[in-house]
Parts: sequence; structure tokens; C-alpha cells
Amino acid sequence: MVNRGLIRINYVRNVAGKVRHLLGHLNMLFENRTDAWRLPATALPKYGGRRADSHTEEAWRISSVRRPPFFLRAPLTLLLISLGVVAAVWWWLGTPVSLVRAPIDPNNKLQCISYAPFRSRQTSLSPATQVSREQIAEDLVQLAKISDCIRTYATDLGLDQIPELAAKAGLKVIQGIFLDKDRQKNATQIATAIRLSKQFPGTIIALVVGNETLLRHDITASDLAATIRSVKAQVAVPVTYADVWEFWLSNRELYDAVDFVTVHILPYWENVPIRAEFAAAHVDTIRRRIASAFPGKEILIGEIGWPSEGRMRESALPSRVNQARVVSEVLDLARRENFRVNPFEAYDESWKRDIEGTVGGSWGLFDSVQRTLKYPPGIPISNFPLWKLQMYSGMALAVLVFGAAWLTLRRKPGEPRLISWLAVGLSASTAGILFGVAAQKMFDESYGAGGWLLWGSLLAAATASPVFGANALMSGRPSPSFLDVLGPRGYRTESLLAIMHGLVLIVIVVIGTATALGLVFDPRFIDFPFAALTMAAVPFAAMTALNPPRKGNRPLAESIFAGVFLGAAIYIGFNEGPANWQSLWTCAAY
Repeated sequence: MVNRGLIRINYVRNVAGKVRHLLGHLNMLFENRTDAWRLPATALPKYGGRRADSHTEEAWRISSVRRPPFFLRAPLTLLLISLGVVAAVWWWLGTPVSLVRAPIDPNNKLQCISYAPFRSRQTSLSPATQVSREQIAEDLVQLAKISDCIRTYATDLGLDQIPELAAKAGLKVIQGIFLDKDRQKNATQIATAIRLSKQFPGTIIALVVGNETLLRHDITASDLAATIRSVKAQVAVPVTYADVWEFWLSNRELYDAVDFVTVHILPYWENVPIRAEFAAAHVDTIRRRIASAFPGKEILIGEIGWPSEGRMRESALPSRVNQARVVSEVLDLARRENFRVNPFEAYDESWKRDIEGTVGGSWGLFDSVQRTLKYPPGIPISNFPLWKLQMYSGMALAVLVFGAAWLTLRRKPGEPRLISWLAVGLSASTAGILFGVAAQKMFDESYGAGGWLLWGSLLAAATASPVFGANALMSGRPSPSFLDVLGPRGYRTESLLAIMHGLVLIVIVVIGTATALGLVFDPRFIDFPFAALTMAAVPFAAMTALNPPRKGNRPLAESIFAGVFLGAAIYIGFNEGPANWQSLWTCAAY
């Protein structure tokens, strides 16, 4: 028993000594001491029952110094740093904001709110659109919980059913009459509105004859004034006209025609866009200016709002937080200063994206499809409500990028430069941070099959770019050229990876060129693809710097596209202004 006990004690001591010895080497390794891998001869493997000779021992030592285990070297450190950066940035992006007052509070109803019933693919641009009673009734029951009144804009396409259904829901109606260049259509709109005002005298509290008609140059001011007077003579309710504030100041002959002034103040759309932080003060300044120009007339702020999604205009940034903030602050100002205000608008109108881009369909306080309130009272607001999912997805992509680099080394052993691993880490971190942003932009900004195909293809290519880039950086392969993929036989590459990488490059360049030209020639409603383009551009920039192309003639196609991107970036940067960080970021990516 004693001998067995001594044997066990000696065995435990022997094992413990070996463990301490190994831990000592690991500690030296983490302290970047290369002699940690100069193992003693007793630790070298045996060959044929004998210890390795001195030549074999030296080879083992050199091999160990050059090729320590992957998971104990710089890549692991860089991966952990990358994951930490991705997590920290997304925690910052997802931090919610609590407003003092919610934009919509059932306990404190709105005076009125703009309402259009169109959902999904329904559009006011098509005469075939006919909104059902059931759809309108469902909306009005919901709106009656948060407002005492709704403002409409037309009487066709089934909207003539609104006053009857509003009466049942307990809502008042400011009835709109849409006027454009079609005189026959205008006459029908006017006749229907007059009939409805007589049919529902307790529901319709005012008529709005024309909405931004002067802004669109559809009717002259004199003809509009005559039309307003004609309608006034036939109804018993107050009559007004609605337009942006500049057109009221430049058409003061409407003063005598209207019973009250309905003015639109949209800080985002101003000729000099207003930051969200200053929107409420701007509204109050313009209101006082209009009141001074039209003394004795009541002023109704007929439209005030902010888009929740879309492209920046100078310093005016569409976002969920900014939309909630602007509406909340203006409503609070109206309560304190005791003036009438009508927020624009109740529901997002997706169909407006056809003509106004992402911004046009993002002014609602309710979602277009689900008809859910964007900002429920008491719940903090975040620009990235799914930020945890976006963070985890980004971290997974970062791991995939590092995994691609590691697998490349396993297949092609070598001694990678530290700068190559740093480039992989930069690509992985950039992709991990921006993947969630680019994915959210794709969902928010894609409209119709063409939009989904365009932005979906760009996101897919941008996601693949850092993965293929990691492979190229570790293998020393230069950036693929168009000739590698599309050139004649003898120029095309035989490598499947290079072909796929080249296809990624082609997709990014083609879509990037389309967006660049759009931002040059028709920029008003074009979104800035800064997130996806940056994901794609960083790996290619790293390859160009670290793995320069083979010497030879400069590819003509790439040179042409480079010139387009450079020229577009310069023009867009100056055209959009230095305050538009989305523009500057996109120009940097170009």
C-alpha cells in the first residue's frame, strides 16, 4: 500500500512539473518571447526509439519558432479586438433615446393629423385605385384614439367615403380638394367636396381648395383665388388654401380669398435644410412671420413633420429619433404658444417612393404595412431597434473573414506579414460594423422588384468582398481585373476563387457607377450607399496596397471607371455640401 501511494505521489508530482513547465512556455509566448519554443532536447520526439540528432533538433526548433499554433498568435488577438470594436460600436449605435414627451399619446390627443389611406401598392397616381370602406374604417378607428380630427387631400379613388366613416368614428374632417392642370378633374373634385360638406355638416369643419398648387405651377394665383371664392359662395364652412410658406409670402393676393391661412413648414425640405435640433424654433419663426404678413387671419400649420428614413440634405438627417424629436417638440411648442398644428402624416405612404425616393414614403407616425405606432409612449426610441441582431450578425461576419484568412494559410503554409493580418482585421471590423447598417438600409430603401435586386446585389457583393479579400491578402494574390473574368482566352484566369472575386468587383463597380451618376444628374431622391460601398472598398484598397497588380499595361476599363468615380466624388462633395456626412462618406468610398 505504501509503495503504491509513493508511486501515485511521484506520478502526480511528475505531471504537475510538466504542467508548470508548459505553462511557463505559454507565459513566455504571450510575452512575445520566441525562446518559448526552444524546447529542451528531452521534449523532442523520438525516431526509431532514439532521440533526434542535433540537425533534427535544430530543424524542430526553427519550425516551432516560425509556426507556433494559430490560436496563440496575433490573429487571435486581432480577432478579439475586432469583435470588441464591433460590439462597442453597435452598443453605441443602438443606445435608445428617451423623449420628455412622446410624439403620439392617447392621453393627450392631437388637434388633427394628415391622413391618406393608401397601403402597399395602392397609389394615388393610378385611376384604377379604389380604397375600400373596410380599409378606411379600420384606419379611422385607430386614428380616433390619438386625434380629434383628420386632414384629407382629395375626393376621388374612394376617399369620398372618408367623411361618412369619420362621423361614425367620432372624427372631424378638414376636407381637401386636389387641383392640378386637368380642369375637368378639378371640377369633379370641387363638386364632390361641396356635396360632402353639405351632406356631413357636423363632420367637415373646413375645405382646403388646392394643395401646393402654386408650388407645382399648376394654376396661376389669380385663377386659384377665383376658384376659392367660387367654393366659398357654395358652402357654409371656412375655406382655405395650403402651400409652403414662401408661396404664401409671394402671393399675398390670396389674403382676401381665404378664411384662414394653411401653411406648410417642413424644415427638411427647406432650400437651406434645417437640422432636427433647430426644427421647432424654425417653425415658430416662420409662423410668426406669416402671422405678421397676414394680420387678422388665423394661421394653421397644415403640415409639419420629419422623415424617419432616407438620404441627408445638408445637415438634415432623416432618422427615427429625429422624426420623433421634431414632432414632439413642435407639438409641445403649439401647446405652450396656443397655435393650431396638423402633423404630417398619420401613415407612411410607400407609393410615394416611386416619385420621391425613400424619404417620400417615410413621413408617417404609423407603419404603412402593419399600421403600428412607431413610437409608443414610454418606450425609448432607437435608430436601430434590432441592433443586437445586427451586432451578432456583424460579429459572425468578422469571424468568417478571419476564418477565410486562416483556411488560406492552412492550404498554403507560409509566413504571413503582420501588415496582412492587420489588413484582414481592418476589413473584418469594417464589415462587422457596417453589415447591419447596410442590411437595414437595404430593407428601408428597397422598393419594387428592381430596388430589391439592385440593393440586394450590392449588399451580397459587399459582404463577399472582405471574405475574398482575406483569401487574397493571405495568399499574396493581387486584386482581380475585368480581364481576368471577361477577357479573351489567354487573359482569363483559371482560378475559380479569382473568377468569383472578379465577379464581386464587377457587381460593385457597376452598381456603384449607377449610384454615382444618379447622385450627379438627379440627386434629389437618391440614397447614399455609403455602408455597402465601404464594406466593399476597404478590402480592395488593402489588396491594392499590399499585393500590387502585376506589371503591365493599365487595364482600360478600370481606368475609365476610376475616372468616373473620382469625378463624381468631387462633384457630389461640392454639390451636397460639407455638412452632409452621408455624402462625404460616400465620396470617400467612391
